[in-house]
Amino acid sequence: MLNLFLKYIEENKLVKKGDRILAAVSGGIDSMVMTDLLLKAGLLSGIAHCNFSLRGKESDKDEDVVRKYALENEIPYFSIRFRTAVYAKERGISIEMAARELRYGWFETIRTKNGYASVAVAHNLNDNIETLLLNLIRGTGIAGLGGMKPSADHIIRPILFATRRSIEEYCSENKLIYREDRTNADVRFKRNKIRHELIPLMKEINPSIETTLNETAERMSQTHDIVSCYIAETSKLILKGTDDQIVVNISKLQPYLDNQAVMFELFRRFGITGALLKDLQNIITGRTGGQIITGTHRFLRNRNDIIITEELKEVNDSFRISSLSDLKKSPLIESAKTVIIKEGFKISSDPLIAFLDAGKISFPLTIRKWKTGDFFYPFGMTGKKKLSDYFIDRKFSRLKKEKVYIMESEGKIVWIIGEKIDNRFRITRSTEKALVLKAKN
Repeated sequence: MLNLFLKYIEENKLVKKGDRILAAVSGGIDSMVMTDLLLKAGLLSGIAHCNFSLRGKESDKDEDVVRKYALENEIPYFSIRFRTAVYAKERGISIEMAARELRYGWFETIRTKNGYASVAVAHNLNDNIETLLLNLIRGTGIAGLGGMKPSADHIIRPILFATRRSIEEYCSENKLIYREDRTNADVRFKRNKIRHELIPLMKEINPSIETTLNETAERMSQTHDIVSCYIAETSKLILKGTDDQIVVNISKLQPYLDNQAVMFELFRRFGITGALLKDLQNIITGRTGGQIITGTHRFLRNRNDIIITEELKEVNDSFRISSLSDLKKSPLIESAKTVIIKEGFKISSDPLIAFLDAGKISFPLTIRKWKTGDFFYPFGMTGKKKLSDYFIDRKFSRLKKEKVYIMESEGKIVWIIGEKIDNRFRITRSTEKALVLKAKN
């Protein structure tokens, strides 16, 4: 087992000379075996244990086993206790997802703070094939069939080669103490149902199913690498990124519209699922204004393009601003100040900065989204103009128009925030004090 362990680490380049490795240890059989192998290989530099406070005294006993092992072997030990159920409820996520977020976030903190090269986690070959089957049952693309990677983002999996049986044999031979999580036998959990019911059934058809599925996962992972290169090159031709959006050239996308596999791989990072592919194709072939929201992003048809933006939490439609200090607290305003005008005073041409005659501004102000019928007097002009016409002249996309907020004083538009001020509030020769506002970019 130790020889296979060292060979796997070398073949997958998991550890470089001089690397300090932090082992993530739950107290279960997998993590205790991994930790013991790291120790015997001279690669163990620290042990980290998370108590998720989910199983009462059982969780505390897990922690005791890990702490004792670290003390007996004089290994630096780190531990933390999480209120996992509270964290999950506050964020509206599952207990499993909460535990994952908490532990990996903490591992990275410990790793960087203490100079560890990697965090070793104890996923094994059976975990890998269970993940493959779980993804296959749920529905997945080629990435989901590739299983787990031996290493990624400072996480290494040095016993990914080992079957559960080989781990149990090593544990018995080396008389290692470990803790058994009783929930591992509960088939109400999907992974346990796969482990205890589905895989034994598959073994009746193919006694070497574990090896077969693992080899399949490796081939799919390699195939995914090839596909990823192709998709990356295709994306460069079709998708162009800016600071806050991705623009998809519909004419260049046209040859791929009927290939659902390519379409899925091109857009899955934006939240597109197999179920949403048809909706996306309808948007692409439809008229300007059509849109879909994936949960993480929005796809909007705009003339000959599809515009993809992150679906961020919207700010309120309207704010009442009672004072200068309120302006500074507005989520749309980065800074606000009044300035006495004297010799050397200069006005910037930056549209994010508004220079207004403070004497013509009356509080309370209103910051709100623009609406149909709104008009203003554009800076430098004496006549009024509808905002809708101004947006047409400026060739605003539907998406950009949706993001426009205006500032009002006594029912008059003072500033199209981040765009243009109203001529009635401009600074003139008679202005004594300026109100200088900077919009958030």
